[in-house]
Amino acid sequence: MAKRPVFAVSEEKGSLFIEEEIEIEWFSGFAASQKQKSIKSLHESAKNSGYDEILEVSTKSEKKLGNYLSAFNLSFPMQDGSLVFLESAFQGSKKFENGGPYNDLYFMKPFDVKKDQRISKDNIITGFVFEGVEWDSEPKTAFYDWLYINAVNKNIQQNDEAYQKILEYDAFTDIEFNPKKSINCQARSCALYVSLFKQNLLSTALESKKNFLDIILSSNSYKLEPKIEKLFPL
Repeated sequence: MAKRPVFAVSEEKGSLFIEEEIEIEWFSGFAASQKQKSIKSLHESAKNSGYDEILEVSTKSEKKLGNYLSAFNLSFPMQDGSLVFLESAFQGSKKFENGGPYNDLYFMKPFDVKKDQRISKDNIITGFVFEGVEWDSEPKTAFYDWLYINAVNKNIQQNDEAYQKILEYDAFTDIEFNPKKSINCQARSCALYVSLFKQNLLSTALESKKNFLDIILSSNSYKLEPKIEKLFPL
């Protein structure tokens, strides 16, 4: 047995997604067939908890949209027209204590980017820079979520009907996401996108970094980590 989160759409003011941890039967192994068995178990348990339209967002998804929305497949145009993968843009925007951002990673395939030692998990992230805009490392998932919802929206603006179907779902999962090991989650970002749309906040959120941060920090879905100096004043 294992526990994995489901991220549900919220239409209630003050909430941008609902995260529920669900116990499932886990099928070990790296084969896609094993992952899909775990996905099926997760979705069956989620439906028993009241979620109806659930989309697995990963390269292991059996639905085309779930594959398209994977950060390793989702691509979008930057301001200069360059087409980049979401995962490559995110990794290439990281600032570390010892260097970065490494914008050359934007133009590499995601699987090659993940092998680059400059973005090793041993390095401490201090923030992000994307297209001249700087982001703090808090709230922890803010930059990733901003990048993700912009990428999805740009694909929808191009009248790609495949991406428009994201609005038909009320919950999202990512079988590869383990909250004990990772922070960012594409399923959470999908739930956020649909919630913003249904609460008529999406256009405002996409206008600027300030608007986006104002909206998410006014919700109960995001929390800032307290600074050490505030916990232990001199």
